[in-house]
Amino acid sequence: MSAGTYNITIDQGTDFVLDLAVKEDSAAFDLTGYSARAQLRRTKNDETATATFTCTVVSASAGTIKMELSNSTTSSISEGTYYYDLEIYTAADATVERIIQGSAQVTREVTR
Repeated sequence: MSAGTYNITIDQGTDFVLDLAVKEDSAAFDLTGYSARAQLRRTKNDETATATFTCTVVSASAGTIKMELSNSTTSSISEGTYYYDLEIYTAADATVERIIQGSAQVTREVTR
């Protein structure tokens, strides 16, 4: 399965949530035994992540994942363009697959 590209916008100082349904050949991908992880970086080559998303497999049989950043996390991210990806993986990284990737535009908060 190759990673899809989906560009996102994160509003600084707000909660960010992205609900995903992973499919393969139009059917739900069974995520039983998988976990998910995702990070945000200023450039694809940065050694340090700007933020780490909280990723939850909501329903393994339905192939659904929730990817989140809290408002306290987004408030500390400077406005601009970043990059992210989300991977699913099994124990000890025996299997790792990138599901989605793209750019993330962080917009400046006005109300503080």
